[in-house]
Amino acid sequence: MTQADTSATPALLPGDTPSVPVTLVTTASWSEAEAALDPTHGSFARALGFKPKAGSLALLPGPDGGLARVLFGLGDPEAPTYDRLIAGKLPGLLPEGTFRLENAPDPAEAALAWLMGSYRFGRYRSAGGTKARLAAPAGIDGAEVARVAAAVAMGRDLINTPANDLGPAEIEAAARALAERHGAAIDVTRGEELAQEFPLIHAVGVASPRAPRLIDLTWGPEDAPKVTLVGKGVAFDTGGLDIKPSSAMLLMKKDMGGAAVALATADMIMDAGLRIRLRVLIPAVENAVSGNAFRPSDVLLSRAGLSVEIGNTDAEGRLILADALALADAEEPELILDFSTLTGAARVALGPDLPAFFTEDDTLASAVAEAGRTAIDPVWRMPLHAPYASLLDSKVADLNNVSGGPFAGAITAALFLRRFAPKTKAHGHFDLYGWNPSTKPGRPEGGEVQTARLTYALLKARYGT
Repeated sequence: MTQADTSATPALLPGDTPSVPVTLVTTASWSEAEAALDPTHGSFARALGFKPKAGSLALLPGPDGGLARVLFGLGDPEAPTYDRLIAGKLPGLLPEGTFRLENAPDPAEAALAWLMGSYRFGRYRSAGGTKARLAAPAGIDGAEVARVAAAVAMGRDLINTPANDLGPAEIEAAARALAERHGAAIDVTRGEELAQEFPLIHAVGVASPRAPRLIDLTWGPEDAPKVTLVGKGVAFDTGGLDIKPSSAMLLMKKDMGGAAVALATADMIMDAGLRIRLRVLIPAVENAVSGNAFRPSDVLLSRAGLSVEIGNTDAEGRLILADALALADAEEPELILDFSTLTGAARVALGPDLPAFFTEDDTLASAVAEAGRTAIDPVWRMPLHAPYASLLDSKVADLNNVSGGPFAGAITAALFLRRFAPKTKAHGHFDLYGWNPSTKPGRPEGGEVQTARLTYALLKARYGT
């Protein structure tokens, strides 16, 4: 197949690049901004019926008929539904050219929204990418904005790539490319060694002709605080022998979304030079069906020594994460965060835009909530209700991988994972969707690295550079 180049988020141009001004106006600032327009532009805007409602646009001509200025409405920042990424609509609305943003309440935020809104996935055909370019607003840290936007684009590309071109080996290749770019060390466990050291990862992935593996990336000074990110890397999930209906398989290329989040976050961390000892663990598998697939009622021994009865082969993500978490917990890092497209129950409870977050650490929970607000990457804390752990009881093993009932599916999954990282108090689990069902400002339809910007903001605030 002939493939187009995978699209990349456009970089910010230097701030002194000749450009057309885009005046951003809110309901409160419009009167002052309108008064500052030259009379011709003011009359033209009124003739167009321009109002500063969210997403409204007016193209104002110059004396030669060319584009001289743009007006763009932000709406009311005090409204409960205000979208701080509303400037992400601009790349899809503006004609070809170079623009600069004026009057933004937060110029860096608006620039990031623009770059995130410029993303298009173009690996297999021309994506009809945006042709509007942005000159860096005055006074912002352009490198920081570009760093975050580029990492988000990389993670989106991974999620959007279909499983025929993104299996465990390709997830490994992406991790290796990242390690090489930032001077990180990487170790990968496969084959018989994987079967001995990480039996749950091996059991989930062995039915696929594309071999499972555990990817282990490390970076940073050894005496710095240890932070470990664990990302679920299921390249495609058929459900195994408890096979999914066809409708439930349509988006299963995104079941490696947790791995994409971990890699995108690591890209930001390493590029910024945060002072941490970073470890990224990605169990990469394909949950396939064949004669050697693991079965319902099998009992598997985990790396942690706990035996697990398989109640459902479609609850494979928690199995591979369990082995990775056991490895992470052994060195007792200061913080473990895991990311996974884990349960439909979380989507029923919170919808596709709001990942569920679980932790026993109230201090961590507060910091995560604040980082989510700062990064415009929100999550919602859900309870780790300890009595529900009894729903995972097994008559033949230490625990079952599912509760077997319809209740509290996201909570019981989180409680299952918690069993495999008992030493690390500061352990956070994100249950995310990893996909934008429809286009919103700065968030095109398709793969999304939910919680990556949040995690970077959290670690930057906690540890600095």
